[in-house]
Amino acid sequence: MDETEFWELIDSTRAAADGDPEDHADLLVERLVQLDPDAVLDFARHFEARYNRAYHWDLWGAAAVLLDGASDDAFDFFRCWLIGQGREIFEGALHEPDSLAELLTDFDEEVDGDGEELGYAADEAYEQLTGDVAPDLGIPPAPAEPEGSPVDFEDDTQLARYYPRLWERFAAQ
Repeated sequence: MDETEFWELIDSTRAAADGDPEDHADLLVERLVQLDPDAVLDFARHFEARYNRAYHWDLWGAAAVLLDGASDDAFDFFRCWLIGQGREIFEGALHEPDSLAELLTDFDEEVDGDGEELGYAADEAYEQLTGDVAPDLGIPPAPAEPEGSPVDFEDDTQLARYYPRLWERFAAQ
């Protein structure tokens, strides 16, 4: 599976789920079990590599603005959700996290931002296909600490300064 096929699977299942992260994960598993186990592992490698790339303080700060705070787990699930939003939004957010203010048409912190189940979709599909737990993917793990400079998620003044467009659109209400 190449990168284009990976994003096509993400996009087609998200569209079919009408943006609901849990339905998205279920549909993704349904599509993945139609592939062979090696293709599922390829998908998992693509997903994990993007998940690791998104381990940045500045992106965590953007998640904190959108979610009104973001614990370690919340940021993990946010990164899965962000991948689920597709290539344009994912790459745009990595390039400039504050651009999420324009890239997202809307954001409901009760529904959006939590893609935990998306993170397990490939593992679930692989297990359904083979009866075994997915093997190690052979890709480097995420760094122990996020890349970049730490952001103080408790400092609203700092968050508003670092993410002015996100703050104005999603936090200033």
